[in-house]
Amino acid sequence: MAVRVKICGITRLEDAKLAVCAGADALGFVFYGPSPRNVSASVAAEIIASLPPFVTTTALFVNACADFVLDTIGQTQIDLLQFHGDESPEYCEQFARPYIKALRVKPGLNLEVEKQRFASCRALLLDAYKPGVPGGTGESFDWELIPREMRSEIILAGGLTPENVAAAIQQVSPFAVDISGGVERAKGVKDADKIQRFFEEVARANKN
Repeated sequence: MAVRVKICGITRLEDAKLAVCAGADALGFVFYGPSPRNVSASVAAEIIASLPPFVTTTALFVNACADFVLDTIGQTQIDLLQFHGDESPEYCEQFARPYIKALRVKPGLNLEVEKQRFASCRALLLDAYKPGVPGGTGESFDWELIPREMRSEIILAGGLTPENVAAAIQQVSPFAVDISGGVERAKGVKDADKIQRFFEEVARANKN
């Protein structure tokens, strides 16, 4: 089965169109103030309204208050929620929207226990652990920490680039890959050449 691709950290319509034309299955919008890729709900709504059908839109939150999440959903009509903080399953389930739970992987984290804990999520997204940084670190983690029986179900993130995504897919065989900084020319601004090369490498890995 072909590995899906989500391009995260979209802040501009032209970048969204670049990603979709290259073959993105999903786009991610960051609603977290400290992030350099933070976007307002009004800007995200304008971008989403211009997208073609069959592209999944995803809203990323980090320990946000419930009212903020609900307001963002109302303004954007986003398809999928993605939680990158310390949110509990009960918190994630309250919004009547399918959700992804991001986990920052480090030795000692029991991914099988977390999978059971977040049984209601559509998928677990696995990212690199860096103290004090909830995501977008630009760093990868040891993919061997992912139990083999889980690999076909997870979304792989963390330090992916056009240079290493083929190796990541060949080693892990994830359901999807998620990239943000690895296809940028500046934080929050995507690079058309990097996006194209990333998708070429994904396609190459999918053939093998």
